Amino acid sequence: MTDQYQHFSTTPIGKFVIKHLGLPAPVDLERYRTATPVIQGAVLLGTTAQAYFTSAIAETLRQVHANTYVVEDAGLLEQAKNADLDVSVFSPETKSPRFKAIVFDASGIHSTEQLKDIYNFFHPIARQIQTSGRVVIVGVDPDRAESVSQAIAQRALVGFVKSLGKELRKGITAQLVYAAPDAAENLASTLRFFLSPRSAYVSGQVVVVQKADVIAVDWSKPLSGKTALVTGASRGIGEAIAHVLARDGAHVICLDVEPQQADLDRVAQSIGGSTLALDITAADAGKKIAQACQQQGGLDILVHNAGVTRDKTLANMKEQFWDMVININLSAAERINHYLLEHNALNEQGRIVCVSSISGIAGNLGQTNYATSKAGVIGLVKYTAPHLKKGITINAVAPGFIETQMTAAIPFAIREAGRRMNSMSQGGLPVDVAETIAWFAAPASSGVNANIVRVCGQSLLGA
Repeated sequence: MTDQYQHFSTTPIGKFVIKHLGLPAPVDLERYRTATPVIQGAVLLGTTAQAYFTSAIAETLRQVHANTYVVEDAGLLEQAKNADLDVSVFSPETKSPRFKAIVFDASGIHSTEQLKDIYNFFHPIARQIQTSGRVVIVGVDPDRAESVSQAIAQRALVGFVKSLGKELRKGITAQLVYAAPDAAENLASTLRFFLSPRSAYVSGQVVVVQKADVIAVDWSKPLSGKTALVTGASRGIGEAIAHVLARDGAHVICLDVEPQQADLDRVAQSIGGSTLALDITAADAGKKIAQACQQQGGLDILVHNAGVTRDKTLANMKEQFWDMVININLSAAERINHYLLEHNALNEQGRIVCVSSISGIAGNLGQTNYATSKAGVIGLVKYTAPHLKKGITINAVAPGFIETQMTAAIPFAIREAGRRMNSMSQGGLPVDVAETIAWFAAPASSGVNANIVRVCGQSLLGA
């Protein structure tokens, strides 16, 4: 559905009205296009003394051929040289380029006094970030900190990143990536995602990267040779997920209920995939999924996308609406996971990705059933992750206001509030959810496990 307000904001009269009334001014977000660079513009790399991850960050910037600048620091210049990263020296006092991305390694901050390093680095350059720019701060997972002082200081970075994301506007995103001290080699996939246009509608998020097997991939086709199954794939977000996974090289099995067969066939044919008409709430759903995937060499990626809403206040909600939403959105995924894991139906280094919602984080009026189911999905991720073996991971996306047929049916005033109540001042697109799922699904994301990432433009709800 067209966002008429966003279109109006680009007209001369719209710009005048918005400026003088102080209204939200959404920009056209830059999204990924095939065969474009990860970063299109200059990158500023900063670090603190005794930081853990600067060399790994420099290596990733070298691999994506970033036009990198650094402040004049002997240690930083040496690390860039060791990574064969060509850099230019940047000084805030001199004329410099506007930056498309800024990466700051804050892992060396061991005390609250050292938090001043963040201010000193970002204060002079906060106005030099381009539209749709990227800010990524890398820190140490507080749970793996060397001392209580370090853990406190590292946890403080959350407030900085979330506030910065709300201040910068112009489609600029800000993220915090925590890593275990021994997980430097597992950072590449996450850095690439957050620095690229793929993360256009993801901001203010905190991701934890753990030590795991380092898996080399062809970054142009990171899912090449993989088999993915997407539930609810006949339209909307599910259709977008199928397209993005296929674009990245996967064979996608598109699953939905039998009444959606025509749309299911259309999606599968457009991406060279296959179909599976199945009710995921059926007792034998896990078995049928395993059998269908076995014909493709086993299952590598499972995306639990299928879901329904049946909104009523609790006092007016029929029992059947409660049961339906919980069963489809939560219990079916739990049962399917249990069967596939118990029967070793997921290949080594398999990826399970679930779709939660910000309603499962913040709750929502008239959605006790839906919010319960989506909060349960978060529980499914958090409490399954520690028991996984063979390099299998499980993560979830939590979409906010995404432009779909479902949100188009929302009353006008509520729809407009949903669009504007985030740092991007607009709704997201199904592809934004799909890109985040593709990052989780990548073999190189082996260190990304048990994370819940909101795809909501940094919504004010539940922030």
